[in-house]
Amino acid sequence: MSEVKYPAGPPAPHKHAVFFRQSGWLMIANVGSGALFVLIHLLSKKISVAEYGAFGVMLAVVMCVPNMPLQMVFAQQAARALATGRERALAGMIRLAWLGTLGLALLLTAATLLWHTQIMTAWKLPTAAGLWITLVVVLLSFWLPMFLGLMQGQQNFFWLGWVNIYNAVARILVAGILVFFFAGASTSMIFGVCAGLAAAMGIGVWQTRGLWALRAEPFNVRELLAQIVPLMIGFAAVQFLFTADTMFVKVYFTADESGFYVSAGTLSRALLWLVLPLATVMFPKIVHSSAKSEKSNLLGLVMLGTAGLAAGAAVGLTVLGPYVVRFAFTAAYVPVATTLLPWYAWAMVPLSLANALVNNLLARSQFRIVPVLLVLAVGYGVALTRFHDNLIMVLKTLGCFNLLLLAACAWFTWRGALKTKIEDGE
Repeated sequence: MSEVKYPAGPPAPHKHAVFFRQSGWLMIANVGSGALFVLIHLLSKKISVAEYGAFGVMLAVVMCVPNMPLQMVFAQQAARALATGRERALAGMIRLAWLGTLGLALLLTAATLLWHTQIMTAWKLPTAAGLWITLVVVLLSFWLPMFLGLMQGQQNFFWLGWVNIYNAVARILVAGILVFFFAGASTSMIFGVCAGLAAAMGIGVWQTRGLWALRAEPFNVRELLAQIVPLMIGFAAVQFLFTADTMFVKVYFTADESGFYVSAGTLSRALLWLVLPLATVMFPKIVHSSAKSEKSNLLGLVMLGTAGLAAGAAVGLTVLGPYVVRFAFTAAYVPVATTLLPWYAWAMVPLSLANALVNNLLARSQFRIVPVLLVLAVGYGVALTRFHDNLIMVLKTLGCFNLLLLAACAWFTWRGALKTKIEDGE
């Protein structure tokens, strides 16, 4: 009896085409939302340099919330749960994490109540209101990454992009109204950040209701901790390298110098908007492939795209720096920010490449890199307390540690790839 042949259906879209379509949309969303995020810094023209420096340090505190680790933990857990059919156990983990982060935020609030005078003096904050609003922003910054991670793990990249856009729109709209029509300053600007996070949070909660609203089932706590603790430590160390310099600068330099530094950092970190979507799309796909013991060759594409986009953006900021600073800020920022911009922009290039490699390693649960990441983060913090004679020295320190980070990630990636080839008999 001859074999019955059925007509072939439409061809499945090529995985690489899907990857580039998804990452392309996130790039568009990131660039669009990033441009809107930059608009809030244009409000610096309406306030003093010292007030802008105060806003910069409040924003840096928020950036030190481990939002990257939280998002990546939930992205990894959501991708694994969907690949292995354990969605109800994931629902229990979501609820536990929500309550846990609420408790942590309450502890931070209590500590701030005890030491708010010392904090305001060290960070040169003009009013206490900005500090209390920052606490609310910190709480939302704990919660939002959880839901962004769930969307990332679901590979719901369409709404992941729109969340960023709505966050940026609400931020600039509220802050702009308060500054232009009510003579607001740094406190009004951080309130705008709070409004944007609240808007994004609402969308994230709605889009992930199919996961967190499920009836929860028990989960293996020890197995869960074995996965999430290395992820948290690893991504927290990378985030510390992203953000710590601004807070150290605020402590060791004057209010005006801090404002100039924040302006250069804002423009330099903008190049990350171009490259981070590649790693964002790659991460859940590699987690999914790893959970099902499937091979994936996305890393090469991500590294190539990251290198090209990051280097091109750094060249652009180096060449066009004076014009960009003059457009985004007042003339007072131009001399210092223009000098800092090339150093800052090129320091972001190895950090961008290292971030892609870290995403690949941790998505595959290759956690041997984590102690090295922790040592680098601690070493970086110690170095910033020693090498801060001027702002350029701070950026040289940042660049050196980013290169060390890239070298360590490349070594563990190459070592892991070689081991895999040996095990496969290649």
